Amino acid sequence: MVQQYLVRIGKTKHLNAFLEVFEEEALEKAQALDARLQKGEQLGTLGGVVVGIKDVICYKGHKISAASRMLEDFTSLYSATAVERLLAEDAIIIGNLNCDEFAMGSTNENSAYGPVLNALDNTRVPGGSSGGSAVAVQADLCMVSLGSDTGGSVRQPADFCGIVGLKPTYGRISRYGLIAYASSFDQIGIFGRDIADVAIVLQTIAGPDEYDSTAATEKVPDYQTSMHNKSWKLAYLKDAQHHPGLDAEMMEGYSRFFEELENAGNTVTAANFAYLDYVVPAYYVLTTAEASSNLSRYDGVKYGHRTPLKNLDLVEFYKKSRSEGFGMEVKRRILLGTFVLSAGYYDAYYTKAQQVRRLVVDKLSEILSQYDAIIMPTVPSTAFKIGEKTDDPIAMYLADIYTVLANLAGVPAISVPLQRHSNGMPYGVQIITKQFSEANLLSIAAHVMQIRQVTPV
Repeated sequence: MVQQYLVRIGKTKHLNAFLEVFEEEALEKAQALDARLQKGEQLGTLGGVVVGIKDVICYKGHKISAASRMLEDFTSLYSATAVERLLAEDAIIIGNLNCDEFAMGSTNENSAYGPVLNALDNTRVPGGSSGGSAVAVQADLCMVSLGSDTGGSVRQPADFCGIVGLKPTYGRISRYGLIAYASSFDQIGIFGRDIADVAIVLQTIAGPDEYDSTAATEKVPDYQTSMHNKSWKLAYLKDAQHHPGLDAEMMEGYSRFFEELENAGNTVTAANFAYLDYVVPAYYVLTTAEASSNLSRYDGVKYGHRTPLKNLDLVEFYKKSRSEGFGMEVKRRILLGTFVLSAGYYDAYYTKAQQVRRLVVDKLSEILSQYDAIIMPTVPSTAFKIGEKTDDPIAMYLADIYTVLANLAGVPAISVPLQRHSNGMPYGVQIITKQFSEANLLSIAAHVMQIRQVTPV
């Protein structure tokens, strides 16, 4: 099985999904598992499951670069808790996957190692920042993969690639070993081709962790046995469904889908959410502020890229090292974050954004106290052409309008494939539930896929 995946990876190198393939190691692990099976030994829960990991998740003894020249040729000294838990259940990690640099981007065009191509249409983006992780599952280069989701970086590429992408509750999965972008938003997420696969991986890697003080202490349920089929009380956000930025064909498709949900015995009701146009500005103020702080450690002194120029004073040394190591989008976000944290603008931007975040949390909590879930678009359009939006960062940021909501509130959300657009590309639907209700989230997602009889691309 591993050999078959390695052959497929070799044949699809043009997609640029993998930054490194652990060929020898994966085969050795597969042979060891085969030997244990022949002896009649019981394998772990994920015995033989082939997994890819995003290049922001540490794996001891393996390179990790965050797709940046800043960490080129850097080898991780330890493994992320999520990786340790995969290995403990006999998963086979086949390689690390391309992404936007330091997980900053929505297209996977910001990688220092070149863009990832959408396997359905190589002229289109796969989404980001976890584009490699999405394409690896889309193109059947591994069974499941791990990504990270700070503002939609799992759900948006899952939508563009026609697969399932889950962002759990903030703290449900330990962030230990995840390279930080914005620490109060980041969460490891999971890509798969069906809900059952995502559920078992979540169950394996979720839970408390002594190495991460933000990891939740809530008990992890058996997601597969706790999933159930029933009638659901669902809300859609009027402001999201009728937003002028939403593709007209997709808008009509969602309306028809809501009717199908009602015909299947569910209740679907419109809910008011007046803050939609504020979520993207608040998100980018807060995340860039956190990024400017988190990325200050990459100064060329202790590790990472160091300018070869000599006879520089310390300030010039920092400037040169960081200017050479970071790409344009990362620089843009560091500068923006430093600006909103500066003395003259802190209250006007950062404090105000925190107040918006509180309003969003309270309003979402109010809606989710009355409904089982919120259903809404994942993104406003299908995957667009490579290079189409690179000259307009504001348009790129505004495309996150539907996904950043769950990150601001720290609630779980999932994108599942819904149908094909007339342009041939898939699009999905996003489902959001209250904190730590992933069992309901997965159940509703499975219900949606059953209604539509959708199979991943």
